[in-house]
Amino acid sequence: MYIEIKKNLDKCVLDLKNGKIIIYPTESVFGLGCDPDNKQAVMNLLKIKNRDINKGLIIISSNYEYIKKYISIKHVPYKNIKKFYKLWPGNFTLLHPAKKSVPSWITGKSKFVAVRITKNKFVHNLCKNFGKAIISTSANLNGLSPCRNIREIFSQFGNNICVMYGNVDFKKNPSAIINIVNGEYIRNG
Repeated sequence: MYIEIKKNLDKCVLDLKNGKIIIYPTESVFGLGCDPDNKQAVMNLLKIKNRDINKGLIIISSNYEYIKKYISIKHVPYKNIKKFYKLWPGNFTLLHPAKKSVPSWITGKSKFVAVRITKNKFVHNLCKNFGKAIISTSANLNGLSPCRNIREIFSQFGNNICVMYGNVDFKKNPSAIINIVNGEYIRNG
């Protein structure tokens, strides 16, 4: 059993390194993801989702080290860092001011980047073995419900995308989204 899980993980990591898109379990649904630094991979993901590039995307990680290259804390009140970083790891996405080096295919039209450090064990293993954070958007085609199980994934996507096998954490709602600068909740979780 362990060998099969390891082979599945290795295949997903290899696909990420080769600029491909993968599907993996997250807190509430399966995620569709890729290497955030690979423009072509992100463009392919946006095409699959029929998603407007101007909306921006979430970066999910197993730890702070993997997201710090994308975020700036320069204009974030210290009290907000103390307050909101306590929510990590967890089902909370923080809108951070983006470093100037973060490309628009991640931020969209915003000067912010959405980042989350998750408790999900599958994402932890994925990021640890990939050595960095990944893009995370719900695994669903435009107009369809996000996938919560393997059957729904194959129904929507066929078998053309590597799937990391495992169960979602079955949180009822997607992650809350909070603007860390002003503390405003953009989306309740």
